[in-house]
Amino acid sequence: MADISVNLFSMLLKNPVMPAAGPPVKDGESAHKAKEGGAGAIVTKTVSVTAAKVPKPNMAQVKSGFMNAELWSELSLEQWINQEYPKVVETGLPIIIGVGYTADQIKEIIPKVEKFANAFELSTHYLGNDPTPMIESIKAAKGSTNLPVMVKLSPQVDIPTFSKEAEKAGVDGIVLINSFGPTLDINLDTGKPLLGSENGYGWLSGQAIFPLALRSVFEAVRSVNIPVIGVGGITTGKEAIKMIMAGAQAVQVCTAAILNGSKIYEKIANEIEKYLNDHGYNSLNDIRGIAQKSSKKEPNFDIIIPNIKDENCTECGLCIRSCMYDAIHLEKNVHSVRIYDQKCSGCGLCVTRCNFNALTL
Repeated sequence: MADISVNLFSMLLKNPVMPAAGPPVKDGESAHKAKEGGAGAIVTKTVSVTAAKVPKPNMAQVKSGFMNAELWSELSLEQWINQEYPKVVETGLPIIIGVGYTADQIKEIIPKVEKFANAFELSTHYLGNDPTPMIESIKAAKGSTNLPVMVKLSPQVDIPTFSKEAEKAGVDGIVLINSFGPTLDINLDTGKPLLGSENGYGWLSGQAIFPLALRSVFEAVRSVNIPVIGVGGITTGKEAIKMIMAGAQAVQVCTAAILNGSKIYEKIANEIEKYLNDHGYNSLNDIRGIAQKSSKKEPNFDIIIPNIKDENCTECGLCIRSCMYDAIHLEKNVHSVRIYDQKCSGCGLCVTRCNFNALTL
């Protein structure tokens, strides 16, 4: 059996899947549900010096993914200290406490909650092009604790620059990405925004942002020499594996846990383990970062004609319908498709649309 455990800052995680700071870890009881659901560690919802006043409604499933107008914890810091963190400790799992936002706030909070933590995750929220607030937050945290400190980055910053500046400032790890936005969706029946925030704006998460998250993790890993945690759009073991192939040490899950419940952590972990076993890998180390090694810095302009596995073709016609070059046709006598080499542009769309692995590059 493949080993899917992770050693992160001397914290031993039985698997690389943990909740991301958000509603699925909104209190101590939720942390226990995450443990029962198979999480390898607990990341608590971000706290600040005051409780958040969250607009209502603040979450909506949309066709492109998931939107939210969530903020930090609605519970007071005092309640976390007196009630919630002690419950989280009872899970027996490694605990990463989410803290935000400014350097002064972080400096005030960390000494009060340090006894409950194994590590900290700083939420810098949505920064512009200036990494200074992030750097100040990291230095404030590192000056307040000897425990490992990670910083979570928005996808709307220059990932290599911010990652390098975070490493220079002394951060121990990077978590990315935060949700993307602002975004907007409207109720067709009422004409009103789905969310109760100012202008109805929210932040996009879920499957729609996975390619953005994966690119961000890929860039961060090649930019720094500290652990990177991947989060954003992970719903199955496949996405988690891709994050690890990009170089992530571990992954976090939020939207999928909201939509599918806490058992999602175990489901993803089991799918990771099955993938490793099916492909002859012994541990996560065997696949971690392999995308970094195989990626090319120069683009390819040569047309690559897809290979066809006749035995896998179901004659569904999906590839034919979506070929804008009229290069694919059904060959009835072999019950499979054929590609006109002279018409094929090498776009690759048919390969990604085939659900039966009948077309490959």
